[in-house]
Amino acid sequence: MLKDFKPILIILLRFIIIYLVLLLGYQFYLNSFRAQGLDPFSRLVADQVMFIQNHLGFSTSLFDDVNNEQVYFIVKNEYVTRMVEGCNAISVIILFFAFIFAFYKGAKTFLFGIIGFIILYIINVIRIAGLNLVTRDYPKYSKMSHDYFFPAIIYGTVVILWLVWIKFFALKK
Repeated sequence: MLKDFKPILIILLRFIIIYLVLLLGYQFYLNSFRAQGLDPFSRLVADQVMFIQNHLGFSTSLFDDVNNEQVYFIVKNEYVTRMVEGCNAISVIILFFAFIFAFYKGAKTFLFGIIGFIILYIINVIRIAGLNLVTRDYPKYSKMSHDYFFPAIIYGTVVILWLVWIKFFALKK
């Protein structure tokens, strides 16, 4: 009976191992930047959000809060939101990678992983910019946007990428 479940168990075990290795690697990365403010990857995301908002006509600057490891978005001379490490979507991207590598299909797994990373990165930068603009101009929708609408966008993108991976790559003979 266990023989029938062997392929599923192998995929599940592969997923768990990959997820834990990536998560531990990411935690090691974060620990190496303790007490230095926001980690460089999160800061890069914040800088690109600022770039987009400035080009959309929403004058934006960043204020570093090194002690609390966060960055404040100042939009049109008004504090709007703050960005912490959890906003960089790395945990979502780790989950994405663990899933597609659990269904490993050679070099195309790496290519799809890179493409998926780029898509998720862009969606996340747009998501944070959108949240900043909603919070700035429509503050009564801020909590709903932060807790439901924008997470649905990033997680929905992950699910769509997973479905594409399974349908067009992982289950192809």
